[in-house]
Order: sequence, then C-alpha cells, then structure tokens
Amino acid sequence: MGRIGRRGFVAGTAAAVTGLMVAGDAAAVEGAVRAGRGRGRTRRRELRGMWLATVANRDWPSRPGLPADEQRAELLAYLDTAAARRLNAVVFQVRPTADALWPSPYEPWAQYLTGTQGRDPGWDPLGTAVREAHRRGLELHAWFNPYRVANHTDPSRLVPSHPARVHPEWVLPYGGKLYYNPGLPEVRRFVQDAMLDAVRRYDVDAVHWDDYFYPYPVAGQVFDDDAAYERYGAGFPDKAAWRRDNTDRLVLETARRIKRIKKNVRFGISPFGVWRNAATDPLGSDTRAGVQTYDDLHADTRKWVKEGWIDYICPQIYWNIGFPAADYAKLLPWWAETVRGTGVDLYVGEALYKAGDPAQPAAWQDPAELSRHLTLARGHDEVDGHCYFSAKEVVTDRIGAMARVVADHYPTRVRPR
Repeated sequence: MGRIGRRGFVAGTAAAVTGLMVAGDAAAVEGAVRAGRGRGRTRRRELRGMWLATVANRDWPSRPGLPADEQRAELLAYLDTAAARRLNAVVFQVRPTADALWPSPYEPWAQYLTGTQGRDPGWDPLGTAVREAHRRGLELHAWFNPYRVANHTDPSRLVPSHPARVHPEWVLPYGGKLYYNPGLPEVRRFVQDAMLDAVRRYDVDAVHWDDYFYPYPVAGQVFDDDAAYERYGAGFPDKAAWRRDNTDRLVLETARRIKRIKKNVRFGISPFGVWRNAATDPLGSDTRAGVQTYDDLHADTRKWVKEGWIDYICPQIYWNIGFPAADYAKLLPWWAETVRGTGVDLYVGEALYKAGDPAQPAAWQDPAELSRHLTLARGHDEVDGHCYFSAKEVVTDRIGAMARVVADHYPTRVRPR
C-alpha cells in the first residue's frame, strides 16, 4: 500500500464519548502550560474550524420540517458566526445516516431536513453551504459518516428505495442502530461511491470523517459479522486483524479515489483521541482510556498517519488538562510526535460543548480551560490548528470559553493551512 499525495491547494462527530472508566492520579501540568511558547502569537496560517452537526438535528436545522428559507437563514447565520469568531473552516455533516444533504443519486434526502426521509427540501444545502462559506472566506469540509445507516433497528422505517432495504444483506443491527457491514467489499465500494458523488459535484475543500468505523462496543451485544469473516477472513490471525484491514482498505481506497477525482481536495479524519494506551502497547499514549481505537473501533489511526494515507488528522482530545484517565497535556505531545515528519497536518479536536456543562469536571467550569489548551499547543510546532465541537456552542458560548479563545489566540483572521 503506497503513500498518498498530500498538501492540496487549501488546508475532525464528533459524538460525546463515554467509557473512560479507569482513573489515575492527576498530572501536575501548570508548568507545561507556562511552557507553551508564543501565547497570543498569530500564526500566518492555521486551521480554525467548527463542526456543524446535522444528525438528530444536533446543530442544524434547529428542527426538521422548517421551510426552506428558514433552513437557509439558519445555515447562513452559522457561517456568519464562524467568520465573526475569526474561524476559517466549517466541517459540515452532509451524510449523517446513509442519507444526503444534496440531491444524491445514491441515497435519499436526510430526514433531518423535512422530517421525512427522501422528501426533497426544495433547495440544495450542500451547494449553498459551499458557495456561501467560500464567500465568507471559510473552507467547507464535507463531513460524512461511512457506515451508520439509522439510529434505530427497524429497516421498514427507511424509504423503500433505500440501499439498506434493497440490499438487506449489507446491514447489521447493533446497539440499537443499523450499520452497513464494513467486511463486505460491495459495501465499501458503495459507501465510497455515495460519498464521492459530492466531491465530483461540489467545490468542497476536504472530505472529513469522524470517529465512527466499527461501532463503539456495547456491553452484552455482538456485532454479528461472522459470515463475512468466514467468507473473507482467510489469512488473518483473528477477526480483529481482519476488521482493521477492512477499515484500512476503506481509508486507502477513498484517499486514492479522492485524488483521482480532484487532486486538491484534502482528506481528513477525526478519530477518538486515544489510539492505544501505553499499558496495551508501548507505542501508545500515557492514558488509561476505556476505549482504544485500534482495539475497539478497529481503526489503526496511527498507521494512517505514518503511512501518509490522509492529509490531516484531527483527534478528539475531549478531556481537560489533568484529567486522570486521558490528560490533554499528555495526549497533545503524543499526537505531535505521531505526525512529526509525516507531512500529515495535526488539528486538535476541542470539546467546546463541555465548557460550562454542570455534568463535567470542575476544569470545564473555568472559561479559560480551552484557551489553556491552545496555549499548550503553541509549544508544539506540529499543531496546525484546532476544531471546535460544535457550532451550537460556538454560537451560545455558555460561559464565554469561545470568546476567551478568540481574545487570547485569534486577534486577526488567517488562512487555513
């Protein structure tokens, strides 16, 4: 498997993550924060992004069934806010559940627009987002979820023409949801075709995936891909290795196809923040996370960086400085070391949604916590920017954490990497 060309013309939902189950001693990090070089220094180029989530109407539209003009007005208001916050990229979720926010020949219109899957909303959200983002000096990264079909397990609730109903053998229920089976070559080909239709038709700046590959583990449930493993798993030491190879193939095949379609479109992935714990693998991070992407999601995120298959990685380092099980101040340098010398850009996924949430640890009640993250990142030249989850919080900014980031670190607008 060869390297993929990188560095296009223009320079990752993130779902709220559970499962950090093992605590440890809190790290002393004040000195590390102080060591962050160049606080307030404006880089000539860095990515400053926000995720704009559509699944379950998380950010946009505010509810399904709004008239087209109201949907459009809400979308443009988010783009205006991004520009006002001196951001320069919007990661727009355009394929949340095996559906589409553009007139796709492969999949139905998303139900989050009209309230009914397959119903034409009367306008083109992706086309509008691309055009209006660029008009405001923002990049538009098209965010796709490869395998999630539905947030329920009843295929009859899908429109009759849905590929998951036409090909029921492609689909597996798990954890209260429906998924395409990543072990089937025909599935991998189809989901690529469906996603890349948008790349062919629109002037998107990047293809973006989040952290969902094989689903997050659910206690007491089995992802029943035995038949696919029996058919295609010969030559692998175990099912886990075969599953990782399936994910590798999806990443590499998509990367190659993107560059064949439009060489300047970038490919980025925003994984869960922990590849492996050091106790599991000496190459892993000094963490004690209850989820490890390599083992639990069958996604070898470190390999994709080291092999140069992707243009950027945007790990979701969604924990505060000093969090015992997964300390931001320990994960940040681990990711910086991982990308060093690879040519792959590192953007850090930031948990803005936690700021001011009373259910979160005390650190997240401090409006300066996120600003400290960026200060710490200034000490690592490999960090090329940050992306905030998500748009709703960029607007509401519950305790002023985003405003503090802008005041401390974004004195002027800059271009992305």
